[in-house]
Amino acid sequence: MLKSYIAFDIETTGLSPEENEIIEIGALKVRNGKVQERFMEFIKPKLFIPANITGITGITNEMVENARCREEVIPDFLHFCEQDILIGHNVLFDYSFVRLSAESLGYTFEKDGIDTLKIARTVHRDLPSRSLGELCEHYRINNSAAHRAYHDALATAKLYQTMAHYFEEKEPHLFEPSPLVCTAKKCPPATKKQMDFLMRLIKQKGLKQTFNPDTLTRNEASRLIDSILSGQAV
Repeated sequence: MLKSYIAFDIETTGLSPEENEIIEIGALKVRNGKVQERFMEFIKPKLFIPANITGITGITNEMVENARCREEVIPDFLHFCEQDILIGHNVLFDYSFVRLSAESLGYTFEKDGIDTLKIARTVHRDLPSRSLGELCEHYRINNSAAHRAYHDALATAKLYQTMAHYFEEKEPHLFEPSPLVCTAKKCPPATKKQMDFLMRLIKQKGLKQTFNPDTLTRNEASRLIDSILSGQAV
């Protein structure tokens, strides 16, 4: 069983790392089997949080209104991770979002990781679901705020330790870290045409610019333009 690692989880505005945004990161740094440091922070998205996401996570637009932007939070999280192995439940989902965000800001984020979902799919074929919630219920792991990033990260760390206790000796290969491979592709920066149109819209509508034009991607610019044209504020 690993004694030192980062367990982490994120909440997002959707399922696509190319199209959607991170709104919360939660992580714990484990050293010699004990939590040494925590990372808990909201990220202010460029667009409103959809109602269905608020319904799942409980995170409202008001909660992120005064949060720092991606350009400030992501570098801090990368520094927090240092050279540690990452542990997550369906870890590639969370990793892909962070990696694409990092790359859009000019950072690299190459990591090895362990996926508790992948482990559970092998050792718990009998369970009807291997979701984090179902596995926590199976092992009686208390998760007082499911679908909030830090609490899910903490539950994932406990799940990893519990499954390692029961199964690592029998299935050691399942618990070996491996390189995390992100299949999502970095979105190119916004085009000059997009930026000119976007800035013209903002001026015409009397809106406040809340994004960094130097890091805005093509997809983000398209969504911002659509949101303004549909009557939503930036």
